[in-house]
Amino acid sequence: MSSYKSHPLVPILSVFGSITFLCLGTSLAKHTLFPLFGAQGTTAIRVGFSALLLLAVWRPWRQAISRTDAGTLICYGVALGLLNLCFYLSLRTIPFGVAVAIEFSGPLAVALFSSRRPLDFAWILVAVMGLGLLLPMGNTVSELDPVGVMYALAAAVFWAGYILCGRRMEHLHAGHSVALGLAVAALVVVPVGLPYIGTALFSPWVFAVGLCVAIASSAIPFSLEMIALKRLPPQAFGVMISMEPALAALLALVLLDERLSSLQWLAIGLIALASAGSSVTVRRTGNSSPGSRTSFAE
Repeated sequence: MSSYKSHPLVPILSVFGSITFLCLGTSLAKHTLFPLFGAQGTTAIRVGFSALLLLAVWRPWRQAISRTDAGTLICYGVALGLLNLCFYLSLRTIPFGVAVAIEFSGPLAVALFSSRRPLDFAWILVAVMGLGLLLPMGNTVSELDPVGVMYALAAAVFWAGYILCGRRMEHLHAGHSVALGLAVAALVVVPVGLPYIGTALFSPWVFAVGLCVAIASSAIPFSLEMIALKRLPPQAFGVMISMEPALAALLALVLLDERLSSLQWLAIGLIALASAGSSVTVRRTGNSSPGSRTSFAE
């Protein structure tokens, strides 16, 4: 068992598995829950079930926290809830892979703007070029819905806020922080989504699908990311997690039949390249990286 845990492929497969399950969970939610409950109801089910699941696993009430940490946790949870809500609202009108790429600009900006070296600004330029190909400015060939893009950009802002709050809680137990943050997030988004669900929330089918989405998009990615973070340098982890926008677009093509133009694929590639490059060159403190969710994002 010890030789298995120390195998060099374990952290690599863990990162790949984390991204895959996260994208599969989101694709499942969009395919099965979106037609019935819309973005608001889907967000409520996903965040609500994930909160219940992680609260049951980690039981964070066993450890007391200070008043300052409680305030930070509330901000963290609010950002997490609004991040998920805005991201799912963006999926109503723009492709999954494009939404992930735009959303990825949030953590990328946090990583890049924490440094002032010339090479880091080069990665900012690459990311801006990618976003410029995606954003529907004037008569572009991408023809993305402006409202969907705005929701994805809002999700990027909330993801950045989520990371900044998360860094202020690095001294706390990671599982406890995420579980409590999700509980706060549920208090934010469940009241918004509940009217879209109605009595269907008590349906065994909704319960089963919601549980599957929660497991695929939070419990499994969280566990796999923790394995990878303990065995990979932050730079290597950041490079590997940068695959997420491209992998999301590929899975959306296979599972949701969402086809992108060549320019949209190029834009996603530029954003992934900027994220991977920044992971190598940006000097960071701690184990944070551009794409790290500290377990849970979209």
